[in-house]
Formats: sequence, structure tokens, C-alpha cells
Amino acid sequence: MNNARSLLSSVKEDLISLIIVSIAFIIALMIRIRPAESVFLPNGFVRFSNDPLYHMRMVEVLLHNYPQGIFYNPLTNYPHGVLIHFGPLFDHMIALTALVLGLGNPSSELVNVIGAYFPAVMGALIVFPVYFLGKHLKDKKTGVIAAILIAIAPGQFLNRSMIIFTDHHVAESLFSTLFILFFMLAVIEAKRVKLSLKMIQRKDQQAAKPIVYAIIAGMMYAAYQLVWAGAPLFGMIIVIFAAMQYSIDHYNNRSTDYLGIVGTIAFLVGLILVLPFIRFDMGISIVHYSWFHLLSALAAMLAFVYMSAVHKELLRRNVKPIYYPIALIITIPITLIALRLISPSSYGVITTTLTSFFKIQIGGMSTVGEASSIFYRGGAFTLSSVWSNFATGFFLSIIAIFLLAYSIKKNKRPEELLVLVWTLIMLLAIYSQNRYAYYYAINVAVLSGYFAAKVLDLTGWKKVEAAYYEKVKSVGEFPHFLRKNIKIAHLVAIFMLLLLVAYPSYSLAMEQSQYTSGANGYWLESLIWMRDNTPDPGMDFLKIYEAPESGERFVYSDTAYGVMSWWDYGHEIEAIARRMPNANPFQAGIGGRRNSINDVNQPGAAPFFTAPSEQEATAVLNAIHPDPDKAAARYIISDVEMATGKFYAMTAWTMDMEGYYVQVQTDSGSQNVPGQRYYDSMEARLHIFDGAGLQQYRLVHESPAAPAGYTSETGYKNVYNVLYGGTLPLKDSGYVKIFEYVEGATITGSAPAGENVTISNTIETNQDRSFTYSQSMTSNGTYSFTVPYSTEGAIQGGTQFDVGPIDDYIVSYGNVTQQVSVGEPDVLEGNVIEV
Repeated sequence: MNNARSLLSSVKEDLISLIIVSIAFIIALMIRIRPAESVFLPNGFVRFSNDPLYHMRMVEVLLHNYPQGIFYNPLTNYPHGVLIHFGPLFDHMIALTALVLGLGNPSSELVNVIGAYFPAVMGALIVFPVYFLGKHLKDKKTGVIAAILIAIAPGQFLNRSMIIFTDHHVAESLFSTLFILFFMLAVIEAKRVKLSLKMIQRKDQQAAKPIVYAIIAGMMYAAYQLVWAGAPLFGMIIVIFAAMQYSIDHYNNRSTDYLGIVGTIAFLVGLILVLPFIRFDMGISIVHYSWFHLLSALAAMLAFVYMSAVHKELLRRNVKPIYYPIALIITIPITLIALRLISPSSYGVITTTLTSFFKIQIGGMSTVGEASSIFYRGGAFTLSSVWSNFATGFFLSIIAIFLLAYSIKKNKRPEELLVLVWTLIMLLAIYSQNRYAYYYAINVAVLSGYFAAKVLDLTGWKKVEAAYYEKVKSVGEFPHFLRKNIKIAHLVAIFMLLLLVAYPSYSLAMEQSQYTSGANGYWLESLIWMRDNTPDPGMDFLKIYEAPESGERFVYSDTAYGVMSWWDYGHEIEAIARRMPNANPFQAGIGGRRNSINDVNQPGAAPFFTAPSEQEATAVLNAIHPDPDKAAARYIISDVEMATGKFYAMTAWTMDMEGYYVQVQTDSGSQNVPGQRYYDSMEARLHIFDGAGLQQYRLVHESPAAPAGYTSETGYKNVYNVLYGGTLPLKDSGYVKIFEYVEGATITGSAPAGENVTISNTIETNQDRSFTYSQSMTSNGTYSFTVPYSTEGAIQGGTQFDVGPIDDYIVSYGNVTQQVSVGEPDVLEGNVIEV
């Protein structure tokens, strides 16, 4: 009777907790889909952008060729292409969902809707493993509080699980958390039943539960790896935890068989499931599925076997317990030295990965928003990013770390040590790169729940819980129970925890979830225009292409061309415009320098846009393409952000940043403003000056301008007028501008030596805006101008531009004025026109 009552009480207790957690799931989902109305456009587009947009493109190709997906993509980073490092599982999950709901033939609209909601659902689902983590770390109320806190968590965890943020990051959070949870459960159960090889050999039923948990942990580890190739990071966390737990158990003369069995099974299962996706031709790479993923799993299993063997050998020899951790520590440098001698490439991958993972980025990488330290901005220490990501939870998690460490010292529970090691490594991770905030948010929720539960325990809450489960048999008894058992101290504690823990997170989450990241409307307009009004590059965007052999280059169609823009926009150019970007958000095609100003400035987007002249910019385009006589890009796309705030990042990637901005004294004090070197840059020449005066670059389309005051464009123009004698109109021009690189028509003629000869025209844009195009030179008896605009309009098969001259060119010198007509074939073929 007592056992039955105990079981009934346990079921009732879990049921109530899970009801609360389910409500937290609904809250989390509702927060994440708040901006749903703004992400679906009437023309069928969904505002996917950057990596989410690229994932949806991967899903599109996957569904067209199911079950085969993209491994090599020649349609980005033109003219080289890229090997795709995205894990396949996330895209397959979306594709399979679409196939099921679409009855085998899903429409593009259904696929987009599923893709849009997918991250929100996955983000909300995390409340369940977080609940069980908290429950097994301490108790059920810890789990409930942790689940509520992760449901309302702000920052990157929220942002990366919002509607249309269809990136694998949310899947990383979910599967890594499930991996930790099931590994924890396996360790707890294995230790409880004193799991050993003898138990397995005699098929003891008690061995089943921890082994099943270990198998599921391995499955979650495999799933985690198949959404992110960098998942062995969590394998390292498990091995470090195991080394510490082995040391504790050895010191206390306890069996370690349970650790060795659980660890070996988990990594073996993970390896078996990942093995079919490993490409051994990739060598040893942390970025792609390669030998590294095989060797790291084998190394982890070997580590468990080794630690078990050392434990038994030292016990057999009756060696003092303190020598066990010393033996493990000495093994590390010996292993690294041996690895360096046997496999220098493996040694290089491991050391480079670890140093890059735990150090603050420099140069161009420091301008990648997610790659900068969460504690530093502009070189100065700050907690502003910490607050926006975790609110008060971060500070409570630090307190909880010490509480957890004290509990470990006192109780030596392996689940507590696992959470502590996991937390400390992720804390180091956000110190290096703030992107790991969407991982550390899980730790913050669990540890904040742990802290809050400790506070409630101090008020006697455990007695309230016990009384509730013992005495409350029906809903009608609940009011009487509250009156009799809930004291002022309980209410004060709950109120303070709500005020200090929950409210700051909820407030930030509600503020941050009003909007979601997505494709800019100006970019959408421009890229759709590009798709419909520029020549087809002659590549099938739904085809799966084979990667070229090592040392070989992919053979493109004769009509293929690239589109140069800043790397942020590469995926949008590929997926929306169906054109091939030279650079992309994989940081491919950026060029520049990586370590110091003394490095070679590699050709790419950064040196192109920072080039101090048109000729040097064109030289960059030529240097990118393997054919020195062919430019890597036919079109260049600029937006106002590239011309203002993002220009700093371009200079940072070249590691040559001096002179682009200068200090000037104003009525408001000293200010940092654009300098002459900035206005000489190719980016300024294109966007600020509309390409006026350039010989081979012409504006072919511009988007509408942003609302007045929305950007810094007029400020940049005003600085040029005031400091450098310019006459730029102080009005915003197109937010996005598309330029075409052409051969240019050469206009030649005779004029008296010494005469100043000018060629000019008025260019009218599709936004009813006009500007003056002009060049000048001093005649030596003849003159020659190369011009990019046709005065006779577009031709079939060419760019259907909606920007152009309103009339013929005017050549003038002295009292002489001549009109010159230029045809589009002259511009495209580089013909000479004699006046």
C-alpha cells in the first residue's frame, strides 16, 4: 500500500510539473512567433536572410533531388565555389516535415511556412530537456524554474530561435542539451546500480536502464554532430568531466566501471551514426565531416579505457590516490608530443582549434558580430552584451557556480560536476565569441533555477512541497492548504525571485521579440530586379554539382559571372537573385589580411571596396579570377550600410585602417569623421558619388531611398562638402545600388594642346533622381575618354537597366561643344568612337 501511494504521489508530482513546463513551452512559442505577420510577403517571399536563407536554399535543392543534398556549391564564392560545412540533419528535418505534410509533393509556399516556424518550435521544445536537467541536478522545482526561465530567455538564444531564423543554431542548442541530459541520466543510473562489465555479462536487468540512456546520449551526440561539425567540443566537455570524476572516485576508492562503460557506449554509438557522413578525402578538418570526427570519437573512447585502466593499475599497486590525477595530467603533454610527431596535421587542427576557440579575435574576424567577445566592445570591457543576453541570470549563474562547487565538495554527485564543467567551458566560450551565448543561455537557466530553488529552500519550501503531496487529494483542498502552509516568507521569496530573476529576462525578451531578423525590403526589391533584368549566368541553381578533383578548378559555363558585394549579402544574392556572389557569410571571398599589415592583401571583397582608385579595384577583380584577362564580377552591389557603418569592417579585414577616419574640431568638440582616404575608396566612389566619373562602372538600378534621417548618408556627404569643398546634394539616394562593370566605350578626338576637355552627361535613375556624370583631362593635341553609359538604351540579352543618360554626351573645350552618341554594343565591346 505504501509503495502504491508513493508511486501515485510521484506521478502526481511529475504531472503537475510537466503541465507547468508545457505552459512554459506555449509561452516560449508565442514569444517566438510574435512578428509572424511581418515575415510573410504578398508576393510569396518570406523574409529569410543570410544563413537562414541559405538553409532554405539547401532545402529547396534537397527536395528537388531527394535524398541527395549539396556537398559542393559552385554558385557562391565565384569563381571557386565552396565545400558546404553545414550539417545535413537540420535541412533533412525541414525537408522530411515538408514531404510528410505535403503528401510527397510540397509546394514552395508550404516549405517556406514550415521553414519559417521550424526554429520557433525547436527553441520552445528546449524547455523540456531543461526541466529534466534541473530536476536531476537538484529537484523538480529547480527544473520547473529553469524551464520557465529558458522559455522567457532573451538575447541570442531567443534571436536564433525566432520565426524565420531558420539556422542550425537552435538545433545545436537542442541536441547539445539533450546530449548532456541523457549522459547525465546514464551516469546517475550507472552509478546507482554500480554498473560493471560483470553485470552486463550476466545480463543483469539493472544494467539495462543506464545502457539505454548511454545509447540515447550517443544518438543525441550524433544528431548534434550532424547539425554542426564543431560538436566534438561537447565531446571534450564529457572527457574533461570524466577525468575529474574518475579522480574523485579513485580518491574515494570507488569503482569507476560505470563511467568507462557509459562513456564508451555513448561515443561508440555517436561514431557509428556519424560514420556514413564522414568524407575521408577531406583529411583532418574540424569544419567538415572528416577524419577528425572519427579520430576524436576514437580518442574519447580510448580516454575512457585508459582512465579505467590507470585507476585499476594504481589500485593494484597500492599507489597513493593523489597520483591518479597527476598521471592523467602528465598524459596530456605526452600525447600532444606524440601526436605532433606521428600526425602533425592532427596536432595542428587540435591546437589551432583550441587557441582560436578560447582567444579574442583580431583583425577582420573581430568585426564579425557573433565572433567578438561578449565582454568587450571596441576594445573596452563592458557588461552591456551580457545583460542583453542573460539579464540578471548571468550574475546568478556565477553565484550558482560557487554554490555548485561547494555542493560537489560536500556530496560528490557526478551530475553536479558535469553541469559545473559544462558551464565553465561555455563561460570560456562566450569570453572568446559571443555567438556561444545561445549555448550559455541553457546554463544560465539551469543555474538560475538552482539558485532560486536554494533560496526557496531557505524559507522552508521543502516542507510546503512535502505537505502538498501528502495532504492535497483534490482541487477543493488546495485553498485550505495555501492558507495553512504558505507563510509571508514564502510570498516574499517568490516575489523577489520574480522581480530579480524572471522579470528582467521577460522584459528584454518581449522587447527583443517585437521584430525578427530578415531580408531588408530594399535588398529584396533590388535582388528581384537583378533576377529579372540581368543576363542568365547559365548555371542550374537546382542541380547538384560534383566537386572538382584536388588541384583542379570547377568549369563554369561561358556565360557565368560573379556579383561583388560585401560578404554579409552573399547568400541573398545567390538565393533570391539567382546570381553567383564573389563573397558570402562563410567568410569566403573576403580577401584581405589575417594576422598583420605585413601579410599579402589577398584579393577579395575587402580590398576591392577599399581600393583607392578605379584601376586598383578592377585589378582586384582580375586577380580573383584564375583567367587574368577576365574579371570575377560583372555586377557590384552596394548599400548605404557598406558606405557608412560597415566600411570600418572592410578596412579591418585588410588590417590597414589608418586615414579612413580623422579627428576634427567642431562646435560640439572633437569628432571622428570620414577622411580623404575614405572618399577616395571604391565604396565611396560607387555609393556616395554614384560612380560619377568612373570609366568602367555604371549605375544600372537603385532601390528607393531610406526615410530621411534613417541612415548616415547625408552626414557623410555633408562632411565631404564642408571639409573637401564638395557640392553633393544633402539627400538620401538609393538604399541599395547595383552597378555593372563594362569594357566601356572610348571616345577620342582632337583639341588644342593645353585645353581642358570635359565630357559630361546627366544620368537619371529609376527613382526620378539625377546626377551629373563627367570626366576632364588636359589635351595634348588629342583627348580620350572611356565611358560606361550607353545613350541608346539596353539591348536584348544584355542588362535591362533603368538608369541612364537623358541625352547624348557633351564634349566641351574652349568655345567648342560637341554631342556624342554611344551605343550599348560600344560600351560592352570596348569600341572606339572618333569625334
